[in-house]
Amino acid sequence: MKPTFIRWAALLLAALLSPHTWAQTERFTLANGLTVIVQPDRRAPTAVHMLWVRVGSMDEVDGASGVAHVLEHMMFKGTPTVGPGEYSRRVAALGGTHNAFTSRDATVYHQQVPSDQVLAVMALEADRFANNQWSDDEFRREIEVIKEERRQRVEESPRARFFEAYTAQVFLASPYRRPVIGWMSDIESLTPDDARAFHRQWYVPANAAVVVAGDVDPQQVRLWAEQTYGRIPAKAVPERKPRVEPTQQGPRRLEYRARAEQSVITLGWKVPQLRDPAATDAETQDALALTLLASVLDGYNGARLGRALVQGEGGQRLADSVDAGYGLLGRGPQLFSLTGVPAPGVGVDQLADALRTQLRRVAEQGVTEAELQRVKTQWRASEVYKLDSVVNQARELGSYWLNGWGLDAGERLLQRLMAVTPAQVRSVAQRLFDERQLSVGVLVPEAKP
Repeated sequence: MKPTFIRWAALLLAALLSPHTWAQTERFTLANGLTVIVQPDRRAPTAVHMLWVRVGSMDEVDGASGVAHVLEHMMFKGTPTVGPGEYSRRVAALGGTHNAFTSRDATVYHQQVPSDQVLAVMALEADRFANNQWSDDEFRREIEVIKEERRQRVEESPRARFFEAYTAQVFLASPYRRPVIGWMSDIESLTPDDARAFHRQWYVPANAAVVVAGDVDPQQVRLWAEQTYGRIPAKAVPERKPRVEPTQQGPRRLEYRARAEQSVITLGWKVPQLRDPAATDAETQDALALTLLASVLDGYNGARLGRALVQGEGGQRLADSVDAGYGLLGRGPQLFSLTGVPAPGVGVDQLADALRTQLRRVAEQGVTEAELQRVKTQWRASEVYKLDSVVNQARELGSYWLNGWGLDAGERLLQRLMAVTPAQVRSVAQRLFDERQLSVGVLVPEAKP
């Protein structure tokens, strides 16, 4: 018996014997439509509180990109009873930490506090969710902060600009084509009333969920939620337009020239997405198989791409780095991508051919039961490791709610992945990588003028 197997068996046994189980998770809905999810974990006197709002950059309109992210910043600027900067000081006084993030699909505010301070932080979060306010001058100052954030994260990074341009080419109708932080011209033109209107439109109880994980009692949390969030008036969630991505009918190619040290090549195919881990339709089966295909190619040290192209097993070393990715989760369309940085003396097209050769090998020869079992074991182990963190527990439950899944989605997803066969992985490699669905992006290093 190998040591790695012994270690995994011990981890699995510990997880099975632990008093922490997903069966303890409770979910309820307040009268105003807000969802509350509670995950007890008694191992330490701490708790994580997350507020998930089902609104992100995909809910913006052209000309106002970045407004969801801007509003996230403005949510820290106060209410009629909490002044600018006071929110952070109050959370710190409770012995807690806090932050927030905006994605394509959601805006999330989170705090970790001693478990006896959960009510206090719920009151603070409910207050700014319902009563966020700030002056026009405060807004204009924060816009300058966000512009600098974009400069540092995007404008000063050739790779970031390249991938931003590539994404804008891949998607035509889907709002995923816009960057989460927004285009610079849109950020500059946003007004205080744009952000206020976005808040009024989307920050309504029925479009939000509170997730609490840690040393808490579900019924007590429910009472606190009713005392805080329950006082917010109900309001209808705005209707969302479909904005379905049209079927791509031919390959696309972008060459992005910038002062970069190395070339980058990325290949992306539009593929089925996972809409419900409990579903049994063909699209769901394909999404599950694609998840394991990405892991077989690049899910561990010494996986197929790294072994063949970075280590140069059996031939020439072609890449400094390689990556295979599949989105799996998200409210919008998903891509399966292969990305690489060519080794010195290797052209991007040569590396692109090598990446596609690895896909063709799976299509022609399949994958072995042993390598598929390896990535399944790694996936199962990662699920066990998640239980060590109340932050991860809360984030996982929030993402399930965001996608419209049940509380047992993680367990269902794990069961479905464990049932994927080598034949299914080979089948998606044979069927889903059509030239018509391919978008190629190349970062071309350019000499300084």
